Amino acid sequence: MRNLTEDLIMLMRWYNEPPNWEHQEDLIVVTSGAKTDFWRRVDCGYIRDNGNFYYQEVKGDFTARVKIINQYENIYGQAGLMIRVDERTWFKSSIEFVDGMHFVSTVITNEQSDWTVVPLLDKPPSLWLCLQRGGSSIEVQYSIDGESYTTLTTAYLTEKETVQVGLVCASPENEGCQITFQNFQIEAMKGDR
Repeated sequence: MRNLTEDLIMLMRWYNEPPNWEHQEDLIVVTSGAKTDFWRRVDCGYIRDNGNFYYQEVKGDFTARVKIINQYENIYGQAGLMIRVDERTWFKSSIEFVDGMHFVSTVITNEQSDWTVVPLLDKPPSLWLCLQRGGSSIEVQYSIDGESYTTLTTAYLTEKETVQVGLVCASPENEGCQITFQNFQIEAMKGDR
């Protein structure tokens, strides 16, 4: 498994670079852009592809993990992990603030976005997310303590061998917020890179 070391950093790039961000050892601190999101509902005319996504290309099966240190309470503010093929095919899982509560959410997009949320009863100081790709499917797990994980969903994404994988954040209704990602890791499986 690779932590966010110099070799991993060199492979990563921004899709919609945020206004402010920096590396601090094993941390990436980001201020999300204002009025940003990844969301696609063609039927109601709401399409956004301007969220902040810090990624690298990964071939084959993998596991991606990150700890998100939660310091925001902006409506629909979100931070997590994303797997992306293009603007019509992607998957994100995040901690999200909605109606005064924090949720673990997933959005699966194959032409149209579908949203699933699970409420977190207490405001956690941090949340761990894990995405595992096996063939065309993605499994999402989350943890409050970094040790005991709960499966949120398993879903189909794509048959394409190479996808973009990384950190995602957005502030759909606000001027942006600060998010801290810690210990971002990607582990290639079965001999893949």
